[in-house]
Amino acid sequence: MNRLWICLIALCLTLPLAAQTNRKIQELQERRGALQKEIAASEQMLLSTQKDVRSQLNDLKVLGGQIDMRRKLIASIVDDMKALDSELVTLRGQLGYLQRQLDDRREKYATSVKYRHKNRSMEEKLMFIFSAEELSQIYRRLRYVREYGDFQRRQAEEIVRKQQEIQAKQAELTQVRNEKSNLLGLQSAEQDKLEKQEQAQRTLVASLQKKQKGLQNELAQKRRQAERLNAQIDRLIEAEIAAAKKRAEEEARRRAAAAKKRPSSSTGTTKETSKAAPMEAYKTDSGDRRLSATFERNKGILPVPITGGYLVVEHYGRQNLPGLTHVTLDNKGIDIKGRPGAQARAIFDGEVSAVFQYNGMTNVLVRHGSYISVYCNLKSTHVRRGQQVKTRDTLGEVAADPSGNLVLHFQLRKETARLNPEAWLKL
Repeated sequence: MNRLWICLIALCLTLPLAAQTNRKIQELQERRGALQKEIAASEQMLLSTQKDVRSQLNDLKVLGGQIDMRRKLIASIVDDMKALDSELVTLRGQLGYLQRQLDDRREKYATSVKYRHKNRSMEEKLMFIFSAEELSQIYRRLRYVREYGDFQRRQAEEIVRKQQEIQAKQAELTQVRNEKSNLLGLQSAEQDKLEKQEQAQRTLVASLQKKQKGLQNELAQKRRQAERLNAQIDRLIEAEIAAAKKRAEEEARRRAAAAKKRPSSSTGTTKETSKAAPMEAYKTDSGDRRLSATFERNKGILPVPITGGYLVVEHYGRQNLPGLTHVTLDNKGIDIKGRPGAQARAIFDGEVSAVFQYNGMTNVLVRHGSYISVYCNLKSTHVRRGQQVKTRDTLGEVAADPSGNLVLHFQLRKETARLNPEAWLKL
């Protein structure tokens, strides 16, 4: 019965150690699983059947997004293997320490057993006890004999416990080694897929190079459309900024009027208070300032503005298409390709400040204090101007282009300043 209790205690002591390693491996697996799921979803998007310049250009963007995502996955695998290598070093050190402790316990136990064997008879113990010269010495010797027996029993229990810990640590080592072996295989498979995608990208680039004139015409048309759309967005945002400034000035006047009504003798600082408010404060009212501050605290963790599987096919700012010389794109936001039925959704709490049509598509602006998010290329909308929306509320269905691609164009502004959405979203 005692031995059973010892084993149970030892098992309870070793379980937290194994759980820690299991939890770490599970976290790594979940992170890789999320990336693999995104890649699988994006691979379903490359199904265009038309082979004109526009279709091939879209295919090239999708391939570029897939390649970026796969490179991210391979980098994640490399980081995970480094983490597992570090875990292996730690586990080996812990195993060595436990083994040294076990050896020490065994040595002490062997010494005590030898001593007890030499003095094993009851007669010798009694002679040792009763050969004392006084009663207090007899009591001390009796206690010593009893405590020595307890010491031997504790040594035996400690040996069993250390053996259990070593077995658990060896199991952890095996688990980590197996996980690393799986990662090596996964890295090799992902590297093969990456090389095939890069080859497909080179093939597409070669085809587009043969259609250089058509490509330039397509890009020029897209550039003109983007400029007209951005000009309309700018006008709407300027109007929204003017309205926000008007609200702020009205709030300032109300505060000034309220301050004048207060007895000047109570504080003696009525005039000073009215002069102390900085002009910067009148750009937005207190509600807008609070919402702006909350929005800023969520930088980097805002939700992606599209439902379902997605792929970023065009990044923010000026960029060259891979393999195509003198072909430059200048995006004021990002383009996100979605799956059939994809919906645009609000990235944060706010108010719909505009719903407008352009080139047959619907576009929505949502104000979050001083920040404004822009959702373009919608087939239909569920919202109206002035409506309050919450984070992840759907705004409308993303429209499909003639090639069947569903691409949401998304922008983010702070008043008139353009921001890189990728720095704000949790992509």
